[in-house]
Amino acid sequence: MAIGYTVDERLDCKGLNCPLPVIKTKKALEKLAVGQVLEMVATDPGSKSDMAAWSKSTGHELLETKEEPGLFMFYVRKTK
Repeated sequence: MAIGYTVDERLDCKGLNCPLPVIKTKKALEKLAVGQVLEMVATDPGSKSDMAAWSKSTGHELLETKEEPGLFMFYVRKTK
């Protein structure tokens, strides 16, 4: 199955709790060009709702959220 996007940058937020994954995601996206995709990996279950709310409030596109035991992967496209 093709995912339909390419990951341009990876961000490891394992072991960090709210709000650090969101803050680090915001800073990492600032370095990317519009249209590029960031993969952020976190271990905090709260990051699921945090990332959904953050992408909604900022307008950046949350392309996908994946879960593995103890891991949450977020794929965010920079929109502006």
